[in-house]
Amino acid sequence: MDLPVIYEDNHLLVVDKPAGLLAQGDHSGDSTLVEVAAAYLKEKYSKPGNVYVGLVHRLDRNVSGVTVLARTSKAAARLSAQFRDNAVRKTYLAVVAGTPQPEEGEVKSWLAAAGDHRGVTQARTAPFSGAKESLLRYNVTETANGMALVSIRPVTGRRHQIRAQMALIGCPLLGDVKYGSEWRLADHRLALHAITLEIAHPVGGRTLAFAAPVPGNWPWPDPASQGRKTS
Repeated sequence: MDLPVIYEDNHLLVVDKPAGLLAQGDHSGDSTLVEVAAAYLKEKYSKPGNVYVGLVHRLDRNVSGVTVLARTSKAAARLSAQFRDNAVRKTYLAVVAGTPQPEEGEVKSWLAAAGDHRGVTQARTAPFSGAKESLLRYNVTETANGMALVSIRPVTGRRHQIRAQMALIGCPLLGDVKYGSEWRLADHRLALHAITLEIAHPVGGRTLAFAAPVPGNWPWPDPASQGRKTS
């Protein structure tokens, strides 16, 4: 698989993960981002034996965009701490049903720590047992045909946070049938793209900002060209 590389040095490999590629292995046995990245590094640098690739954060399988991988264990530990401490700045682009109100604001709710039997992360407006407070900020950039193009910045980092919180306010992501979308997009992709990511370099600490262009199968402004409505 051809892996679009955004940036690399001795400590980092930053890529534009395509939708459909697993971040790490699961029961399916399908190819993963870690495996593809390791094969890329092994071939490019003619490395013998195993190649180290550290996964320090994840995008869901059917989400695309900027993903940072570590090339050393030291970099992995330091980057993981940044993500754990919410010290990175992430921006996503999403297409949602309806238009969030107000058109610029935030969503604060409580999310379950793990998915239910369907893999859905429960989200509620009030605290509940085992839930964690979650916050994201958003800005509607365009509207058309009963949908909105939205820029989203998660402040906390929870499992399925954007998916669950946008569904909670009645604006599920296009293609996200698990969270109530009436649209199915081609290849099961979700209308969610990690468009920018800002981190501190794990060695030296300088600020690095990365961006990934919107993919060619992005369902805006014409989602019908990339999928179909189920009802």
